[in-house]
Amino acid sequence: MEFVHRPYIQGNTIAAIATPPGEGGVAIIRVSGSQALDVVSKIYTGPLFSYKTHTAHLGKICSLQGEILDEVLILVMLGSRSFTGEDTVEIHCHGGSIVTRKILEEVLLAGARAALPGEFSLKAFMNGKIDLAQAEAIQELISARNDSSYAAAKQQLEGRLSGTIKKFQKELTEIAAILEAWVDFPEEGLEFASEEEILASLQNVLQEMSALSSSFSEGRILREGLSLCLMGCPNAGKSSLMNALLGKDRSIVTEIAGTTRDLVEDDMTLGGLHFRITDTAGIRETDEVVEKEGIIRSKRAMEEADLVLWIHDASCGEDLEAFILPPLEKTIFVQNKIDKPHRLAEHPFSYSVALSAKTGQGVDALKEMIHKVVWKKGPPSKEEIVITNARHKQALDAAISACKVLIDGIRSGVSPEFLAADMRKMLFELASIVGGNITEDVLSAIFSKFCVGK
Repeated sequence: MEFVHRPYIQGNTIAAIATPPGEGGVAIIRVSGSQALDVVSKIYTGPLFSYKTHTAHLGKICSLQGEILDEVLILVMLGSRSFTGEDTVEIHCHGGSIVTRKILEEVLLAGARAALPGEFSLKAFMNGKIDLAQAEAIQELISARNDSSYAAAKQQLEGRLSGTIKKFQKELTEIAAILEAWVDFPEEGLEFASEEEILASLQNVLQEMSALSSSFSEGRILREGLSLCLMGCPNAGKSSLMNALLGKDRSIVTEIAGTTRDLVEDDMTLGGLHFRITDTAGIRETDEVVEKEGIIRSKRAMEEADLVLWIHDASCGEDLEAFILPPLEKTIFVQNKIDKPHRLAEHPFSYSVALSAKTGQGVDALKEMIHKVVWKKGPPSKEEIVITNARHKQALDAAISACKVLIDGIRSGVSPEFLAADMRKMLFELASIVGGNITEDVLSAIFSKFCVGK
């Protein structure tokens, strides 16, 4: 692959704007590396080298030609006490794209290099301030869409996942030492633990790794959210229900059947989760070209959705047998328009609710039903560790596979050198989660997804 990041050089001085673009009260230019103080001192009016670490000072930033650019607050963080583990200077200037850009340009002219995406976090990882799982959690924290994804990222940043992985590594390393002794001293009869004890320990680790791996389905929901698709025949009230769920007029509502011709999408937060909600064209037989294309897109959206709301007009007694219904396990049957004279229909769905999108009656019950369907086994507790990263899931599954092979090998009397190789494979995969044995191309792929300045 093409590397986004250059090979890491310790102390290399980099700089970037650490705040979002646009106007604001304050903007921050971050400079980090062995020459950070030298670089900033060339354009700062105060006695920078006399400042103690973690202190803030008022001064002026000037161009190299002596023109005053802005009055700023300088924050100095030295050596290992900084986020990156290297000397860091932050320039807090007035927010605004012009002044921020001008100051950054002067910092670069003074000797710093423009930082690549995620390069400050890469420095922190390479200098042992955080492990790789914690580094990835930084970007997840920044991109969190709701309280649940924020809580999961915060837990990972605090080292909860890393601690669990290191616990696995410690237990397996003790077993690995025994297996290696079997290889190196086969005639000595060394036995620090019985075969039954080793198998019991491996089974325990396997069970814990499997439980952690299975949490990825919940973690994906926390991190990415869910897609929610509204389906049904024309004029069943899909657009009205979408507006009721969003709490705003997003879709056009009329008495004319087939008003919605294309997909209408928006985002909402419900029960602490992010949803991408899609209103679709009503399903019916038609020869009208535009409406027919809309129906094709509706069916495609239904297939791709995590959750489907099938909207039924309870006031007119639609025949469900006339429709190809969505998968029952991911569908809530919504009987709408109960504010009018109506008759609730018989249906094959496990989840259903009756409501009026027009008056709001039953909408809260639908929200509770959505939460129930999403968390069939209940949402993860605050204490439960869940994995939200596909890379972690892949590494865990590889470790689990190696563990199963190792257990089968011990039971089958496989030669110790093959057992030791399986153990090394397992430890290698676990180490990759927290950053051991990680290659530069993997590091590049991970940190290139970060924003510049982080």
